[in-house]
Amino acid sequence: MKDLSALFRPASVAIVGASADPAKWGNSVARQALRSDRRPVHLVNRSGGRILGRTAARSLADVGEPVDLAVLAVPVAGFDEALDAALAAGARAVVGITAGFAEAGPAGADHQRAIVERVRRARALLLGPNCLGLVDTEAELYLSSDPFRPGTVALISQSGNLALELDQRLGRLGLGFSRFVSLGNQADVSLVDVLDDCASDPGTGAIAVYAEDFADGRGFAEAAARAVEVHGTPVVVLAAGRSIASARGAASHTGALTSGADVVAAACRDAGAHLARTPREMATLLAALRSGRTAAGRRTAILTDGGGHGAIAADAAERAGLTVPELSPAVRDRLRAVLWPQSATANPVDLAGIGEQDPAAYAAALAILLAADEVDAVLMTGYFGGYAGSGEDFGPDLARGETAAGRDLAAHIEAAGKPVAVQSLYPDSPSCAPIAAAGVPVLDAIEDAATALGCLGGTGAAPGVPALPEPADPIRDTGYLACRRLLAGAGVEFPAAYGATDEASVRTAVAAIGAGPYVLKALAGEHKSDGGGVALGLPDEAAVLAAHATMTAGHFSVETMAATRDGIELIVGVRRDPKFGPVAMVGFGGVHTEVLRDVAFALAPVPADRALDLLRGLRSAPLLTGHRGRPPVDLDAAARAIAAITRCAAAHPELAALEVNPLLVAPAGAVALDARAHLTTFEEKR
Repeated sequence: MKDLSALFRPASVAIVGASADPAKWGNSVARQALRSDRRPVHLVNRSGGRILGRTAARSLADVGEPVDLAVLAVPVAGFDEALDAALAAGARAVVGITAGFAEAGPAGADHQRAIVERVRRARALLLGPNCLGLVDTEAELYLSSDPFRPGTVALISQSGNLALELDQRLGRLGLGFSRFVSLGNQADVSLVDVLDDCASDPGTGAIAVYAEDFADGRGFAEAAARAVEVHGTPVVVLAAGRSIASARGAASHTGALTSGADVVAAACRDAGAHLARTPREMATLLAALRSGRTAAGRRTAILTDGGGHGAIAADAAERAGLTVPELSPAVRDRLRAVLWPQSATANPVDLAGIGEQDPAAYAAALAILLAADEVDAVLMTGYFGGYAGSGEDFGPDLARGETAAGRDLAAHIEAAGKPVAVQSLYPDSPSCAPIAAAGVPVLDAIEDAATALGCLGGTGAAPGVPALPEPADPIRDTGYLACRRLLAGAGVEFPAAYGATDEASVRTAVAAIGAGPYVLKALAGEHKSDGGGVALGLPDEAAVLAAHATMTAGHFSVETMAATRDGIELIVGVRRDPKFGPVAMVGFGGVHTEVLRDVAFALAPVPADRALDLLRGLRSAPLLTGHRGRPPVDLDAAARAIAAITRCAAAHPELAALEVNPLLVAPAGAVALDARAHLTTFEEKR
């Protein structure tokens, strides 16, 4: 882990390029830096003069004392001079606001590499360049252009506007920032460095990451896993550009089916990080994670004061991966004792108007639901909060009663320790304030409340980011038979096969195999029966020779025909992502792979127990465990094969893709029927 104390705990700060012009970055950053008097803040401008009520030094040399951290907000033409002056003044860290480096093209990239070399020779740190600075609210270090609400969320972002939006959204939910770090070009200090440092920061309770480019995706996943597992710090990720396919050169189903979104999602899932789709969802997840409460399962009770809200909440909960089971007779009897006859108690639980007569009914019903062993979490939705906060005059008694109910709701939630999310038409009501103070997300949209509970539902521990094996001796022959030999050596079972080139060698291969039926594959191009390159179920030598006569001359494979009765075809593929390393795809395969698209993704190598989880999570998983009289297939054998294939691929970084399709899984084992590999090209390495 890189020591970032010079960035977050500097003894003194200089703003180089400080300006009296409010339209310039040097003015905005200087204005924020001067909010704190915890450490000396020096303003430097080559013209000198007065800036924001301070006398500006003409150069860092004129400051007259060492500078621990220098913020450089100067034109790119003056950056080198300012950097050299900062290092000469003793700066242990430099924040490069200046743009015009790697993002500007090859010349800028060369310039950027040169400044990083100078910084590292001086044993200093560089954040950026082309960044918006950093903030640490606990240290009162404000080195960005905007103020941020203090709180416990560390935001690591490649977007300034997104930081401003999250600041507003989190503020409405009672949250703020412990840190804001703008990564810029990550020329020296990287996302991984900052993530590791924020995870160990005692003032940070959760980490939010907005990334447009994962320069070291595998390292990011490992750092996120450390944050979650070692420090207990939740990580929420919002990634841009995930919809763009990142597999360009792999001539395989794996390449065609794998997108950037799949890779990022797999990395986050394995690391135990939460993936958000929008800034609003990111804020919702952070609000939910604040309480630290997690559910033992996903059984959710809906508590509502209106049938429509209850029905919509039930739908939203199921979309979020929760279940809304019917409550047992015993729990329903307890609910009837505190509600009135027209109240629905099956789930959703609908107060049906009793809350307008007696707001305490909300708290009484919630207490019963939280005490029920069959309930893991509660989603409360509807009008609660309106009697005290809508602006309408319901009378002081109802308003006081609702506010008291809010306090009772909070007390029940804190005592039970189960997750609760609240959707209210009036989330800012005084009645909702004690609930929010108990760490419960109080939101204005039902779908947000469901999303909040969804991230707290019991899903077991994260799979973890697998360690990469030591690289094996590289291979250069990726032909079909060589690929089979590679995988067979890794423990993958194949039918017997022999290479052939002409009629005589076909006869020899048939004799070596023994009894049929046989398969004949033409090894030029893809091995597909519908393209005339594969002949299946050939009963004898004559049939093999007849099939051979119809195929274009070249290389062939003569194989034993595997018994396919009661078998199911899977696909197992690994594609090497340039940022995240080997990524595995597992799913239903065969000729309908790209039609069914029933696949799951994980970082490779995939251990056997993780492979079982992936298989059981497929949409069509019931087909694997026995369906309509068919026997279940050997899932353990399939998992062992997946582990062997993905481990083999991960040990060969020269491979852009390695794929077995189909992997035939039968009740008594698993056998690979076809395999192909694709070497990494120069462009893919880049």
